[in-house]
Amino acid sequence: MIYRPMYVDKIMRYADAPFVKILTGVRRCGKSTILKMIMEELKKRGISDKQLLSYRFDSMEYEDMTAKEMFNEIKSKLCDGEKTYLFLDEVQEIKHWEKVVNSLASDYDVDIYVTGSNSRMMSSEIETYLTGRYIAFRIYTLSFSEYLTFKKEYSDVKAPREELAEYIRLGGFPATHLQKYSEDEVYTIVRDIYNSTIFSDIVKRNQVRKVDQLERIVKFAFDNVGKTFSAKSISDYLKSERRTIDNETVYNYLEKLENAYILYRCSRYDIQGKELLKTQEKFYLADTALRYSVLGFTMTSVAAMLENVVYLELRRRGYSVNIGKTADGEIDFIAKKQSEKLYVQVTREITSPETEQREYSRLLEIRDNYPKYLLTTDNFAGGNYEGIKTMHVADFLLSSEF
Repeated sequence: MIYRPMYVDKIMRYADAPFVKILTGVRRCGKSTILKMIMEELKKRGISDKQLLSYRFDSMEYEDMTAKEMFNEIKSKLCDGEKTYLFLDEVQEIKHWEKVVNSLASDYDVDIYVTGSNSRMMSSEIETYLTGRYIAFRIYTLSFSEYLTFKKEYSDVKAPREELAEYIRLGGFPATHLQKYSEDEVYTIVRDIYNSTIFSDIVKRNQVRKVDQLERIVKFAFDNVGKTFSAKSISDYLKSERRTIDNETVYNYLEKLENAYILYRCSRYDIQGKELLKTQEKFYLADTALRYSVLGFTMTSVAAMLENVVYLELRRRGYSVNIGKTADGEIDFIAKKQSEKLYVQVTREITSPETEQREYSRLLEIRDNYPKYLLTTDNFAGGNYEGIKTMHVADFLLSSEF
């Protein structure tokens, strides 16, 4: 079990606080393992084994369990005279689980940690029963830094700039970096994660009948990462293949993919008008390996996957992220966190003075003093151009300065 302090340290700050700690994220991103890490941390603080109560509700053992049965089961195991620490893994499998958690949190001396892999973890029912009583933590697949830590356990690690290409191709699902796997083996594991998510969290849960239609929308979204598109774009594309689908249905499918944490929606922000725009959004993947396991590897996809990696890193570090619309073009990302803001432009390589001028000029259009970055995979990347910091993508991902 390889420690992931990025999450454990953050969650442990709320240990014993009167909040339900809710961990969400795509399937197999490491939520269950992080629960085990929290249990180990609590033991180090002197919490006894009998105070730690753990359930995994995606087990067949609990397949037909009702909320009432869940409540009675947990209540019967609570410690007398001592706080009980509850770890409820994949709790969304129990209908009305939020009522159970609310009752336990209200009436008993407990500290509760739960995980889940779909939107039922953030539904209106949670807002109704747990308003003001929970803290949500989004768990992502391995960051570049975590990937390097994992890889050291089973293989020699090259210089970070050399490792970046492999990280982009193989992605960061923890299960694929517990030992040395071939590329085909990695994609087999990731395809299984993808298929189980599509079937269990989308098709089965939402009773989707036109699975082929859903898969075509998935492939369109995967193939257009980093490009602005609308539901109409997808609808027109499918019509060109003689498959009729209305915009509303496309939106519903995209929303379901978001709810399963397969896709992340990134809206555009008008920098001059200071407002969010509701058209031509971009979508990014929960992990770059999803694209390659479903569509195969192509060299033309690398630039988009570089963007994807940077987007996820900004989100991991707690930033809200938008595309920046300027008068003459776009900034890849505007990242905000409380009073902090930074602008990021990602380009695979600068091959000509014209490319260099275009990339820098977009950032120079912005007349404020927040940090601005131009990220590339050029090994000579570095330095400062009129206040814009130029960095290699790998160095940015490992940087502690933002």
